[in-house]
Amino acid sequence: MKILLVGEFSGLHNNLKKGLNALGHEVTLVNNGDGFKDFPADVSIKASFFKSKLGNIPRQLWYRIFNFDLALLEHGLRFWWNLSKFKNYDVVQLINEWPIQTSTGLEYFLLKKLFKQNNKIFLLSCGVDSYQVKYMLSKKPKYSVMTPYLEHPSRYKKIYNYYFDYIQPSFQKITQLIYSNCSGIIATDFDYIDALQTNTKYCGYIPYPIDIVESRKTNDKNSKITILLGINSGNAIKKGIPFFQKALEVIEKKYPNEVEILVAQNTPYSEYQLYFEKADIVLDQVYSFDQGYNALEAMLLGKVVFTGAETQFLKFYNLQEDEICINALPDVNYMIEKLSFLIENRAKIDEIGQKAKTFVEKYHDSKMIAQKYVDIYSK
Repeated sequence: MKILLVGEFSGLHNNLKKGLNALGHEVTLVNNGDGFKDFPADVSIKASFFKSKLGNIPRQLWYRIFNFDLALLEHGLRFWWNLSKFKNYDVVQLINEWPIQTSTGLEYFLLKKLFKQNNKIFLLSCGVDSYQVKYMLSKKPKYSVMTPYLEHPSRYKKIYNYYFDYIQPSFQKITQLIYSNCSGIIATDFDYIDALQTNTKYCGYIPYPIDIVESRKTNDKNSKITILLGINSGNAIKKGIPFFQKALEVIEKKYPNEVEILVAQNTPYSEYQLYFEKADIVLDQVYSFDQGYNALEAMLLGKVVFTGAETQFLKFYNLQEDEICINALPDVNYMIEKLSFLIENRAKIDEIGQKAKTFVEKYHDSKMIAQKYVDIYSK
């Protein structure tokens, strides 16, 4: 198959490409690098001019006057310049409903052109989209990335402003365009499944692909237990990072000679990998039902990860609580209790870490996961 993967947020499409290539498929990956993460692409639509010293001047002025980032416009223009390359693919897969990340009008125009010159279109439920926002606002899930807003709307309104863009009439045109053209929608983790149950285009759940071969290095043991907290300032509230920060303040005082705490803030993806190698425990996110990429990659390295591991996830994989990771909850005392137990029972860190590694190798291998995608593409 000839496959075009459009957009990137977490490394999903990069890892999926490796699996598809291993199966003999021809894959092209186009994305804007997703900001400071700087993910690789075969065709980059990264904003370079408006993020340069010269281009940043009009960019800042324009944003102050019109509240629009010209870097987004550059994403769209660069995609348009390359549009002639994106023809006659057997499958085009979108990372979510806003894969190009440009202005609403230009996004609609470019997607419409893209759909006309290709065959099957598939949509991933990954990150924020219109269905997820509506579902989260209904307060049906136990918790979600919108929980901080739902609990304190006035305090966090600004942080969540762009979530509401997905349910505005202008963006609904894009949603309708995608849904009327796509062959199916694929959920990438348990956080997205419930909202899609009644959607006629829903094809099912496929776990995240991980390149197992390139991710085998583990940390060297040292006298102190190393705890890593990664912070992306743009989504720290949505991931429940303040709960981790408060818990670490207590842990640092409680075990000054037993632990070393590392904090990586807004660190490029390639540099962040170095922190993984040193960490024993990784604090990932609170408001999730299972693991995203940060968690899975740490688990593959044999780390104990505080992340999502809710009942639905445990039942699906026939796991016990705390067997392969720690289910992080929005409760500081709970976090302190779990961290304290691990620090005082170091052998448990090794035990959970090894089971975590085995789990990722068994259920997330990129080649195996790629075959699941091919099976859906072929239906």
